[in-house]
Amino acid sequence: MSKHSSKRNSKPASKPAPKKTSEKTAAGLLERRPRIGLEATAERVVAPEHTIQVVNPNLPAVFSTPSMIGLMEHATVLAISSELPPGAISVGTRIEVDHLKAVGPGATVRAWARFVKYEGRFLVFDVEARSGEHLIGRGRVFRAIVHPGEHGARAQARAQQ
Repeated sequence: MSKHSSKRNSKPASKPAPKKTSEKTAAGLLERRPRIGLEATAERVVAPEHTIQVVNPNLPAVFSTPSMIGLMEHATVLAISSELPPGAISVGTRIEVDHLKAVGPGATVRAWARFVKYEGRFLVFDVEARSGEHLIGRGRVFRAIVHPGEHGARAQARAQQ
């Protein structure tokens, strides 16, 4: 951070106002940032509850897009979890994913995630989901590092508005 001064008025300089707790926490979360290049995989055997048919019985029993995205997000969490600041978690903020092929119950799906860059305070991951040799999904997942207590408190405050 750069320091600067203002000479707009002639009042003696006073102590800066104390930072809010959330500002202190946010600064602390940025002190220890996960390394770019971290990667991980997560695997699941498609069960009936992972299919779109659970939502609508008229649809085929194929691995649902929300289940695929959930597995991809889980891989992103695994990729960076060992390098998060103490007490911090990461939360999903944006998903850009194409679901390319269908697979049914019994198929094994492996999601892979690689942390590729920072965009401001957001972490960006390339992700893929495969079943055997078939690429069934790919895209990007964005996450942010947060303090769980403050994140939950802000969410509760919004729910009460």
